[in-house]
Parts: sequence; structure tokens; C-alpha cells
Amino acid sequence: MSDTLITVVAIFLAAILMFIFPLMSVAERGDDMTQLSVTTATTEFVDNSRAIGKITMDNYSKLASTIQATGNAYDIEMEVKVLDENIGKKSAWTSGTVIGENVYYSVYTSQIMDVLESGSSYAMKEGDIFSASVKNINKTMAQTIRSAFYSITGSDTYQIEAQHAGLVQATGSK
Repeated sequence: MSDTLITVVAIFLAAILMFIFPLMSVAERGDDMTQLSVTTATTEFVDNSRAIGKITMDNYSKLASTIQATGNAYDIEMEVKVLDENIGKKSAWTSGTVIGENVYYSVYTSQIMDVLESGSSYAMKEGDIFSASVKNINKTMAQTIRSAFYSITGSDTYQIEAQHAGLVQATGSK
């Protein structure tokens, strides 16, 4: 009886070692490749938008289609920190050309998408800061396998994430 139990356990462990761990390894490599693709697409989107000074629906659609081609669902968040030069406020700057301090206010994804969906582009000006963040909202195969074995991933975690930000280099027009 004990020989039969040991044989069953050995077969079970062999099946795990021969099938599950290689499958998990392949799934992890797939997520790594997807991560690289999403990071590259996000960086290109932000850098192109910063260079021309505006966010266009074409650039946004290109980002969305590139990352959707990976087979996952994503949440794309954008933020523009608009430079509000408050020139009327007195300050103690040592430079004679600076009268006040620069203040940023934020414009978020929903406001930007309202402009893009109306058919025009969202214009930024030189000195603004543009950032984009992309996170997957579905469970990848690697997350599913990992959660089955390790029970360490929750439903609110993400596996694939990319973010990029930078200073706008040109003033764009609508």
C-alpha cells in the first residue's frame, strides 16, 4: 500500500515538474515580451506628443491598437500638468526677470479624452509636463498560474505596467 502511495505522489510531482513549471516559465516570458512592447509603445506616444506639443487622436489610437494587439485589456491614464505662470505674485527670487513662481495644475484623462473625441487635438505648451501610464486590467496566463500555486496575487494587482513622462518641448496648436 505504501509503495502505491509513493508511486502516485512521484507521478504527481513528475507531472508538475514536466508540465506546469515549463508552462509557467513560457507564460512569464510572454509577459516579459508584452511588458517590453507596452513600455515601448507608451514611451513613443509620450515622446511624440511632447515633441509636437499636442495629443492627437491618431497618436492615441496608435498606442491603443499597439497595446491591444498583445491580447490583454489595458487602462490608459494620461495627465498634463499645465504650467500656469503666475506673474502677478511677488517673490524673493534673486533673478530680476522672475516676478512670481510657476504653478502647475493638472488635466486628467477624462478631460483630455473629451477634447480628443470632439475631433480636435489637445494642445499643450512648452514647459507643460505630460505623462501617461498603462496597466493591464485582466489576469494574464502567468498571473493565473502563479495565483493557483502561490496564492500571492490578488485581483487588484497588475502584471504589465508602463509609464513615461517628460517636459513638453514645443507649443502645439489645435
